[in-house]
Amino acid sequence: MLDRIRSLTDSGHADVVRLRRQIHRAPELAFEEHETAALIAQTLREIGLEPTTGVGKTGVVAHIEGAQPGPVRALRADIDALPIREANTFSFASQNEGKMHACGHDGHTAMLLGVARVLHALREDLAGTVRLVFQPSEEKAPGGAKIMIEEGVLDEMDGVGAPEAILGQHVVPHLDSGVIGVRGGAFMASADEIYLTVHGQGGHAAAPHLLVDPVMAQAHILTALQTVISRHRPPGVPSLLSFGRVEADGATNIVPDDVRLIGTFRSMDEDWRWEAHRLIRRVAEHTALALGATCEVEIVVGYPSLVNDERLASGVAALAREFLGAERVVEVPEWYAAEDFAWYTREVPGCFYVLGTGSDEADSRHGLHTPRFTLDEEAMRTGVGLMAALAMRGV
Repeated sequence: MLDRIRSLTDSGHADVVRLRRQIHRAPELAFEEHETAALIAQTLREIGLEPTTGVGKTGVVAHIEGAQPGPVRALRADIDALPIREANTFSFASQNEGKMHACGHDGHTAMLLGVARVLHALREDLAGTVRLVFQPSEEKAPGGAKIMIEEGVLDEMDGVGAPEAILGQHVVPHLDSGVIGVRGGAFMASADEIYLTVHGQGGHAAAPHLLVDPVMAQAHILTALQTVISRHRPPGVPSLLSFGRVEADGATNIVPDDVRLIGTFRSMDEDWRWEAHRLIRRVAEHTALALGATCEVEIVVGYPSLVNDERLASGVAALAREFLGAERVVEVPEWYAAEDFAWYTREVPGCFYVLGTGSDEADSRHGLHTPRFTLDEEAMRTGVGLMAALAMRGV
């Protein structure tokens, strides 16, 4: 069976590359993926499937029913792009100004379409049913996964029972092309946005004794907030708090009235996550008050932490070793990026693994979410073949 999967994957690889480039050329942002969804639906119909469109606004769902009895399993790909101006100059670079597939979702989508073709060809040997989930808006909270779940993507749907498990994959440039990375248990972090506005009383910088300096207050707040991590976080619970933007609209001789800080809080532990929110508010507000200022704290709750089912992760790693060879399968460390696949894993057992796409020859080691990001398209053979094998084995 694995040899048949390899053969079908190889014969369909050129089409997967074509689809990836077509999607890459026309990136669409969260919940705007109308052309992408239409292409997905058209391709599924050409394969011989009957897709359901408009799930979770712009999502697409289809089923491959095997001839043999068995469970329902789900495979997921995300389809949205990012608001980034592409710096690549290849022929299929983004034609939509200021939008780019800089996180590999074009590859995820093309690979799942390739998996659909392989599984449809092998449906006489397929036990159970595979639900294909093409999900919008992974990049924008609250995430398309949450909305698709609310609309029943993990329930009985189109006469097909609820999935017992769900699998997903993500390309990463820091692993060599074609290498699979798996981790059981806590894998990816929760991600919450932190917005602080420090209010003081500005004026002439030559008369600081007459002012309430919000610039000085924000400096103390920024430093004090790190004690949330260094002095309140339970030992052994990974988390981080970082601020990437400070806005103080003053000048050399002008102290502004307000200063704004924007940052992110990430954690692998949900209980600590909510306690940290309380502490962030307390430290920011009280530090400001100690300096005569006030601080408004807004915390935008994002995706939860992503926890892979240990049994599923073990099964994915074992089949990957069998399919690819042990030298191409590694255990990866915790990853502090966030993923709305986490919403699925809170409802059913799930495993989210990574596919290396880094290659010097393909110039594909540029980071995710950067203007030069691209894939080594040869890695998509591995992505299609392994996911098809996982579905056929019922992992």
